[in-house]
Amino acid sequence: MEYTAVIRTLGRAGEKYQTLLDSLLAQTIRPAAIVVYIAEGYPLPAETVGVERYVRVRKGMMAQRALPYEEVQTEWMLLLDDDVWLSRDAVERMHGFLLRYRADVISPDVFHNAARPWTSELLMTLSGRMHARRHDPYWGYKVMRTAGYSYNKHPAEVMESQTNAGPCLLCRKGPFSGIRLQDELWIDRLPYALGEDQIMFYKMYRRGLKVLTWYGGGVRHLDAGGNLSSGRKERRLLYCDLWFKTVFWHRFLFLPERSWPVRIWAAACLLYVYAFSAVASLLKGRWDVLKIKFGAVADAVRFIRSEAYQSLPRIV
Repeated sequence: MEYTAVIRTLGRAGEKYQTLLDSLLAQTIRPAAIVVYIAEGYPLPAETVGVERYVRVRKGMMAQRALPYEEVQTEWMLLLDDDVWLSRDAVERMHGFLLRYRADVISPDVFHNAARPWTSELLMTLSGRMHARRHDPYWGYKVMRTAGYSYNKHPAEVMESQTNAGPCLLCRKGPFSGIRLQDELWIDRLPYALGEDQIMFYKMYRRGLKVLTWYGGGVRHLDAGGNLSSGRKERRLLYCDLWFKTVFWHRFLFLPERSWPVRIWAAACLLYVYAFSAVASLLKGRWDVLKIKFGAVADAVRFIRSEAYQSLPRIV
């Protein structure tokens, strides 16, 4: 099996990026090439293993993944963020799972949602953001009508999923190109990176690709992202979260649905998310946060009505 390691970066991950590069060269199946797509205007990182090739592209989490990959000459691609670590046999094991289960895409579970304590489970379930499923022998992650996702509380080593985390995934170049991520560049208009992984994997699922989640410990997310503890970043994240949920719900859950009873149920699920979010802010006396949330929904609705959104190819 020959594959190309494809990395998206702004060149700011530092030693975490060096850890990733070192772990790639230590693989039992080494990459045939390492291609790094770096955003325009950012300096090349000092970290190196001497074999990587840099390509300048437009900045954006989706823009740096929705590419033609003309530089990739292999059938397989290992798509990576710049802040992950892979065990020596991670690629070999993921490829083996793809062959064993006759699947198209595999991604490791790097955020370990199944390990959440019950208090967090309860809060996330009430909010409509996440839901822990028990006694499910088949699905790992599923997309819910609220535009959130559910996860398997007691997963097997490998399970089929409708969505996944995106810091690391192994797939064939052809099927990946077929999902037309270039149609989803609208997500990059958000001021904070959020939701592009769910769009990517759910679109794979809707296109008929078999997507796997690997619950082994062969890949770690080192998290080079900024601290979200500041009030400004927290408010930005709240805005992005509701804006994304509204647009994703409309594009991927409401429009493709042909059953009106299911559409009505989907609308009720999204309204519940809005109501819970508003009540939570009211109980805390956070009128400023409530204003941000209403603004996010209003902006999302304006975008859905815009010519730019209406011109997007429909999800069928």
